[in-house]
Amino acid sequence: MRLWTVVLEISVLMAQFRPRKSRSSPIDYRTLGLGFANIGGLLMAAGISYDSREGRAIAGAISAVMTGVSYATSAEMAGELGPFPEYAANKDAMLRVMRNHRRAAHGEAAGYEGLSTPPVPLDLMAVTNKELAFAAQRAWDDAVSLGEASATATPSPP
Repeated sequence: MRLWTVVLEISVLMAQFRPRKSRSSPIDYRTLGLGFANIGGLLMAAGISYDSREGRAIAGAISAVMTGVSYATSAEMAGELGPFPEYAANKDAMLRVMRNHRRAAHGEAAGYEGLSTPPVPLDLMAVTNKELAFAAQRAWDDAVSLGEASATATPSPP
């Protein structure tokens, strides 16, 4: 995830991609198109039903790891290169979103900030691979701590 986050960041910057009908672009908010394929194959090979409690929990944990690591990598890049152009205007909301993701990765049912509909937290008890569950939590712990640190950091000189 770290490598793909950096690769996608470079490709967006190199292309200077800006949609025609939109005033904003991936550059302005450091949005990247990360995803995963063949989660069904993974579950099938493990003998786990797609729509089972365990299947949903595994997919949620993998998604949490991917997204958390990507956010942490973005925060590390911000520490070196500066934040994305629209960060200052969105800093409080961005950090709130990250804290909410961390709560969900830790399986918390309450304490979400600024949401009228709370998310479904990660079902940690249904993730039989405890290393995966721990990785999801650690990814979001790192993302929040690095995000908070980079919010106040001064970029390194080129």
